[in-house]
Amino acid sequence: MKLSQDLIAFCDRLGYRFERPDLLIRALTHSSLSAPTRPDNQRLEFLGDRVLGLVMAEAVLEQDTDAAEGRLAPRFNALVRKETCAEVARSIELGAVLKLGKSEMKTGGRRKDALLGDAMEAVIAAVYRDGGYEAARAVIRRLWGDRVATVQEDSRDAKTTLQEWAQARRMAPPAYTEVARSGPDHAPVFTVEVRIATGAHARAEANSKRQAEQAAAQAMLARLGA
Repeated sequence: MKLSQDLIAFCDRLGYRFERPDLLIRALTHSSLSAPTRPDNQRLEFLGDRVLGLVMAEAVLEQDTDAAEGRLAPRFNALVRKETCAEVARSIELGAVLKLGKSEMKTGGRRKDALLGDAMEAVIAAVYRDGGYEAARAVIRRLWGDRVATVQEDSRDAKTTLQEWAQARRMAPPAYTEVARSGPDHAPVFTVEVRIATGAHARAEANSKRQAEQAAAQAMLARLGA
């Protein structure tokens, strides 16, 4: 199987050439375009998440040989979260080669954090299956670059930060409620509301419930000035 010129250019940006190009094509195929003869990238995404996690766990340990687990975990979480994966995907213009169905094309799928982050993890898995762990590790370390050294110790996610804010004031934990869900099954949009003990609340939308909760927590933190 030969790759098209745009995929060859993508491999150059990725810094890896595939012996099995079919793995790359699968990694770039979203479920909105999948078919019995054209599998999507969900299984590769599952694997890539684990490969990325191992590489980043090694990286944060190497970066700080004396730090306790309590300091390492927030850094690790910041490096592997979906938003960071999407940021890396944008740096190599992954969105330009994503294979999407018409519905996702119409709704700006090439720009969505969820799709870009998932595809980045799938591409990592494709490299791992094609060239092994060392090949995947080399790609990840190059693409993540100085993020490992510059990630902040307090890079906690918004939900954690909001919960700690509430605990410091002896309040009950924030409550998250899914108030709406729209869109097709392969590209749902979740609306989540977060409410704290004072009655203050905030809402946000995202393509996964987890991301919507994070966005709602971030909106609440902004409202609180925290």
